[in-house]
Amino acid sequence: MLDVTSLLESIKAEPYTEMPVRAPHTGVINFAGVREGDRVMGPCGEWKEVPGTRIATITREHNPKPVAAFDKGVIQVLNLEMEGHFVEAGTEIAVLRHYLSRDEVVRIILRKSLQLFCAPERAKYYFVPDVDKKVKISGSRSVTVQDGMELFIVSRMKREVPLIYHGAEGVIYEVYFKQNENVDAGSPLIGVCPPDQIAQIEDVIARVQMDWTEAE
Repeated sequence: MLDVTSLLESIKAEPYTEMPVRAPHTGVINFAGVREGDRVMGPCGEWKEVPGTRIATITREHNPKPVAAFDKGVIQVLNLEMEGHFVEAGTEIAVLRHYLSRDEVVRIILRKSLQLFCAPERAKYYFVPDVDKKVKISGSRSVTVQDGMELFIVSRMKREVPLIYHGAEGVIYEVYFKQNENVDAGSPLIGVCPPDQIAQIEDVIARVQMDWTEAE
């Protein structure tokens, strides 16, 4: 059993993720005046239609295209020695340190503490009718699963086949897929929580919601 309290303490020790910013295509790079230590914003708007802070512009065949921050955070590394030079697609041009929000911390804890049942192939997934009805009426945490239970319908290439759940008995604590949307192979479909661990997980989540301080 995972010690979720210790997991929370380890997240508190490093409450951020560091994500590389890469050139989306080849071209000559010019930075946009940002410096290491600057705070940047990610996309915003109802549909994320407003791009984040511009980090650089890459010009290819006289066609300049902006490279914007994909999340809010602090520029940790900026490879200014590339200024004015040709870069290949995928070249790391900066590193963004993103400080975790409450919701992100909760998601990390759940991903690491729940037993994840993952998609075996890229396809659309649906609960079998009896489970789907119960989830819609009472929520996923009203459903207890057991190893060998027929739980999903897999829809791909105009065929539908059942998918059996294999794993420990527990309640469906989290649902990670959406109906009518393709799920990549290896991506989690559900997170299952053993009954004897629910109280511990909920206690830690409550502490995060009350005590976590989000960076501005």
